[in-house]
Amino acid sequence: MVSFLLSIVALLFGYFVYSKFVEKMFGIDDSKSTPAKSMADGVDFVEMDWKRVFLIQFLNIAGLGPIFGAIAGALWGPVAFLWIVLGSIFAGATHDYFSGMLSVRHQGETIGEIVGRYLGLSAKMVMRIFSVILLVLVGVVFISGPAGLLETMTGINKFVFLVLIIVYYILATVLPIDKIIGKVYPIFGAALLIMGVGIMGGILLGDYKIPELSFQNFHPSEKSIFPFLFITIACGAISGFHATQSPIMARCIKSEKEGRRVFYGAMIAEGIIALIWAAAAMTFYGSTEALAAAGPAAVVVNDISKTLLGTFGGVLAVLGVVAAPITSGDTAFRSARLVIADAMSFKQEKLMSRFLIAIPLFAVGIALCFIDFTIIWRYFAWSNQTLATIVLWTSATYLYKNAKPHWIASIPATFMTAVVTTYIIVAPEGMKMSEEVGMPVGIGVAIVTLIFFLFKARQGNVVNVIAEEA
Repeated sequence: MVSFLLSIVALLFGYFVYSKFVEKMFGIDDSKSTPAKSMADGVDFVEMDWKRVFLIQFLNIAGLGPIFGAIAGALWGPVAFLWIVLGSIFAGATHDYFSGMLSVRHQGETIGEIVGRYLGLSAKMVMRIFSVILLVLVGVVFISGPAGLLETMTGINKFVFLVLIIVYYILATVLPIDKIIGKVYPIFGAALLIMGVGIMGGILLGDYKIPELSFQNFHPSEKSIFPFLFITIACGAISGFHATQSPIMARCIKSEKEGRRVFYGAMIAEGIIALIWAAAAMTFYGSTEALAAAGPAAVVVNDISKTLLGTFGGVLAVLGVVAAPITSGDTAFRSARLVIADAMSFKQEKLMSRFLIAIPLFAVGIALCFIDFTIIWRYFAWSNQTLATIVLWTSATYLYKNAKPHWIASIPATFMTAVVTTYIIVAPEGMKMSEEVGMPVGIGVAIVTLIFFLFKARQGNVVNVIAEEA
């Protein structure tokens, strides 16, 4: 229990102390007008109170990620605590802050455009395509998943729920940000936080023993900690998906000083939720073997919630496994619309302009609902962390070109480069090579990438944007 409580304290320390250092290194300027003011359009660029923006950002990036990912990561045992804490503070929250604040600095641009500014035209083109594919996949899985769960719970045909969810997604994608998302998300975001606090209280006050920090691998199948843990726990530590969501809220904050609360703060809140669910999953069943045998993560959420919180917990469990993914799916499609609009320089003030992008997107998404893309989805975890790695290198480039300590971004970028490279070499959906080969190659690629970054930066061959920001 001591390790768990210290982990909570460490995450809070990260927000109250380290986030201020990150903010200073970015160099906020409250005299600059934010996109919500300078580009107000009543649709995507809309000023909102920072507390509401925080809750929307939290739900955007959270959804099921910090719950299901943490439950899966709990199979490795309490070493997961360490990754959640260090990952959230030094990688995930830094990644989210820079992806949000760079968007604020560049008229609310989406992540592909931002990457292009700092890493070049080729990177921009790749990121545009990469991010749209990633977002559509997220949107589709969060149509099919909740619809299937609702069918199981109610007995009503899955296709009824598919239609209802799709209709909701279309409305959330094309209507002004403050009409549906701005009203519904803060409620669900607050509920997700309350659920986490309730689970933590049930574990701490009940007859449960949270294991202390250990580097021992408790995974029942003895799957190695590196790189698999660092891919499995994504949203609770670092997730590239967040970089696609932060620009949505970058168009809504009133001043640059709110960025630390919204972008860094939401990631730390997500880290706390992940930590709570990892601890609960490790503790509730008594062993990682029993956890593995309990069934899918949705079953684990239901078991723990109902046992610790009773009827109220059952309601929250439904929220966790049904409402939370839906609120990730709708903003995935909305973000995809914004990415395409930015790429085409296509203004979105008019409703018809939004539908011209949304209709083809949903046509593809609906088609994907009727095919088995399980194998494709297995690549999502790797693609997600690869996107996060690219965004960290982009952040490091920004810092270097502005004569700031780039290490706050380049060190986690180097580590994540080793993770994603090693994973694709050794994973079943990758090259299926041995870890004896994958780990040295992954580490080697990470070191070479860092050297290449330093060389190119010093040679002035990365994009210099100081003049643009002056």
